[in-house]
Amino acid sequence: MTKRTNRSYTAEFKQEVVALVTEQGYSVPKAAASLGITDKLLYNWKTKVEAEQSGASLSADERAELLRLRKENKELRMEKEILKRPAPSC
Repeated sequence: MTKRTNRSYTAEFKQEVVALVTEQGYSVPKAAASLGITDKLLYNWKTKVEAEQSGASLSADERAELLRLRKENKELRMEKEILKRPAPSC
């Protein structure tokens, strides 16, 4: 029995494959078979790309920026709380 390994694909490859279906008119099963990937995988990529383009989903860059801004916001709130406390009198 052979061990099954998960292959990883670049974002550019995924976009190009989805473009074959959405812009070039290939059917999903035909495009998937010619590239050696499963129909389900291509349907998942297509759904994700369409969600990102419609604004229903965040892109990787937007997600990274959101995480960075949330962290910065948390730090600023903590600083504000510290500054609100009365200074100790000596």
